[in-house]
Amino acid sequence: MRSSRPLFELGQIVKTKSIAENVEPSKIASLIRNHITGDFGILENADIDANKDAIQNGDRVLSAYMVQGKEVYVITEWDRSHTTVVYADEHSIKSGEKVVKSRVFK
Repeated sequence: MRSSRPLFELGQIVKTKSIAENVEPSKIASLIRNHITGDFGILENADIDANKDAIQNGDRVLSAYMVQGKEVYVITEWDRSHTTVVYADEHSIKSGEKVVKSRVFK
């Protein structure tokens, strides 16, 4: 689904303290660029399909990438108010969200 143009709005971009301390700013920018143009990283096909639907229907968009041996999520909220870069092991599943092939979508 990779596009040469942004597929959705990012809103405010935020990152966790551990991402800020351990991942180079240029790498974070690259992850966000991939995310917004439809390169969703290491997601399975079902998750990629869920992202395609989310872009069309205004739901949460999640990408997952491996960075320095750790899984990193880039998550754009359903209302496009913000995008968060977070280590997967720092992200918690809240009630009301469903898990699709171990990935989190609202």
